[in-house]
Amino acid sequence: MSKVWFVTGSSRGLGREFVEAALSRGDRVAATARNIATLDDLVDTHGDAVLPLEMDVTDRAGVFRSVQRAHEHFGRLDVVVSNAGYALVGAVEELSEQQLRDVLDTNLFGALRVVQAVVPYLREQGSGHVIQLSSMAGLFSAPLGGGYHASKWALEGLLDSLSQEVGAFGVKVTVVAPGGFATRRGGEKPDPLTDGDQAVRNPIYDGVRQRIAAFVDKSPGGDPAAAAQALLKIVDAENPPLRVFFGPQGYQIVQKVYADRLATWAQWQDLAVEAHGTAVHDLGPTVV
Repeated sequence: MSKVWFVTGSSRGLGREFVEAALSRGDRVAATARNIATLDDLVDTHGDAVLPLEMDVTDRAGVFRSVQRAHEHFGRLDVVVSNAGYALVGAVEELSEQQLRDVLDTNLFGALRVVQAVVPYLREQGSGHVIQLSSMAGLFSAPLGGGYHASKWALEGLLDSLSQEVGAFGVKVTVVAPGGFATRRGGEKPDPLTDGDQAVRNPIYDGVRQRIAAFVDKSPGGDPAAAAQALLKIVDAENPPLRVFFGPQGYQIVQKVYADRLATWAQWQDLAVEAHGTAVHDLGPTVV
């Protein structure tokens, strides 16, 4: 059976590739964008298989209207891809509170709005798959990314809880953590130091900026079309993963990051017990 998709951020980048991959195999898609004119070519090519919807994830009422319209139009929703988001670049000292609020409003609260709009439909039909685009930045951190990391770390926790809440209703959840992809025209990958919202720079951090720029320059950009084909395999899987990387670097990096965290916690475990004031054998079973 063909699937019905609801995809946010469909105008360009990975979101656009996901929409085209779904349509190319005969699925139907409710594609959202802030500028609906960017979806005209999809309608010209695929006709009634695509429903273009003008939507901004920062508009809660607009999100709920779009989800309702998509459900009424197609009669069901099978795959919901929450893809809209953007980067915020700057040292923690440089960030304005408004910049942090803005990136959270899109990356975190935008995803929350989509989830809260679609879950009642998925719950009622007893099936569906929520795909949340996160980032490798949701699992570890780097200099100049504090605001962006905050939005993605929070997103990881939100979707993890969601998966435990809706699984009993037949709803699946997958959090995709992409690395760098060549989503610009001409096959170039976005530059996180220039393409995101920028904090006012303090020259004291220029050395950090240079080191990050050198690292970004050496990192190859992935093929968005390959990512789209990988996503099709996930939505067709009987038991899809809760978390998955798109790109080879994520797994390599988190192995070291998590090993370092475990080593530090182990080193200070005696202090942790001391701080609690309770002997280890008196703690009882762990409650999660």
